[in-house]
Amino acid sequence: MAAITNVLLAVIEWIYTIVHNHGWSIVIFTILIRLVLVPLDVQSRKGMRKMAKIQPQINALQKKYANDKAKLQQKQSELMRKEHYSPLSGCLPMLIQMPILFAMFGAMRNVANERVVEQVFTFLQGETPIYESWLWVKNIFMADSLFASIAPDPNTIQAITSDVWQNAYASLSQGQIGMILENIQATVPTFAGVLDFSSGESLKAVLPDILTAMRAMPTYVAQIQPMPGWANINFFLFSVTIYQIFNGLLILPVMAGASQLLMTKINPQMSGQPQTQAAGASGAQSPGMGNFMKYFFPLFSVYICLTSNAGFALYWVTSNLVATGMTFLINQYFDRKEQRASGVIHQEGTIK
Repeated sequence: MAAITNVLLAVIEWIYTIVHNHGWSIVIFTILIRLVLVPLDVQSRKGMRKMAKIQPQINALQKKYANDKAKLQQKQSELMRKEHYSPLSGCLPMLIQMPILFAMFGAMRNVANERVVEQVFTFLQGETPIYESWLWVKNIFMADSLFASIAPDPNTIQAITSDVWQNAYASLSQGQIGMILENIQATVPTFAGVLDFSSGESLKAVLPDILTAMRAMPTYVAQIQPMPGWANINFFLFSVTIYQIFNGLLILPVMAGASQLLMTKINPQMSGQPQTQAAGASGAQSPGMGNFMKYFFPLFSVYICLTSNAGFALYWVTSNLVATGMTFLINQYFDRKEQRASGVIHQEGTIK
C-alpha cells in the first residue's frame, strides 16, 4: 500500500507543478484515474446487464430447487458458464478502486501533515501562514466544515508522526529555528531549549511545549476563536464548535453523501444488489442488507469527509461525480447498442 501511495503522491505533485494548486491537482488527477478505469467500468456494466437478462432463469431455478441447495448451486453455476457470466465481473472495478481509495487517503494525509507542520512552525515564528485555498475552502489541508478552524487544531497536530516533524524541522533555516526556540522559551520557562523529533517518544515530550507556545501566539489564537455561544455544543453524540474563521461550508461532505446516494441508484452494485440477486434462495435477509448498504455508504461518506482534510474529500466527491457520469454514458451506449441489434432504431432515428 505504501508503494501505491507514493506513486499517487508523485503524480499529484507532478500535476501540482503545472497548476500550482493542490485542489485542482486532485480534481485533474481523479478524472485521469476514472478515465483509466473506463474499460473496467464498461466490462462491469456489461456483466451486470447480462445478469439482469438471466435473472428470470435464476428465479425459476430458485423456485424449482428451493429445497435442494446443492442442486441449486450446481444449476446456477451451469447457467452462468453457459451465458459466460461471472458474478465477480460487477465487483472488479470496486475491488481495484478500494486500494486506490485507501492509498489516496494516505497520500492526502501525508501532504496535509507536511503542510500542517509547516503552518505550525510559521505560527511559532510569530507569523501567519499563507494557506492554500480552493474555491470556498480556505485551507485545503483542513476539513471543509463550519466546525473546523482555518488553522490546524491541537487534535490534528497531535496526530502527526515524528518523521513528518523531523523532515519539516530539517528544512528550516538556523534563523527560523532560533526564532522558534526563542518564542517557546518565552512562553514555557521549563523548556529545555531543544526540539527533538527523532522518535515518537521525543515528539511526545516536546509536543506539550509546542502547543502551549502556539496558544500564546496572537496570530494563532485569532484563528481558532469560536463564535460566541457556539463552543462545545452538544449535538446528539458529538460535541461541536463553530469557529469565527471556519474553514469551509460543509459543501464537500454534503456532496459526498449526495453523490454516493446517486451512485447507489444509478449503479446497483454499490448497494450489493447484483450479489444478492445471484446469491440463491439463502433467506430473506439479502434485500434488507442491500437496503442497509444503500444508505450506509452515503452516511459513511459524509462522516469520512467531515473528519478528513478537504483534499481527500474533494477526491471522494470528484470520483463519485465522474463515476456517476461515466455510468450514465455507459448505460446509454449499451441501450443504443441493444436497440440497434434488435432493429428498433434506424440511422435516422425512425421506428419500424
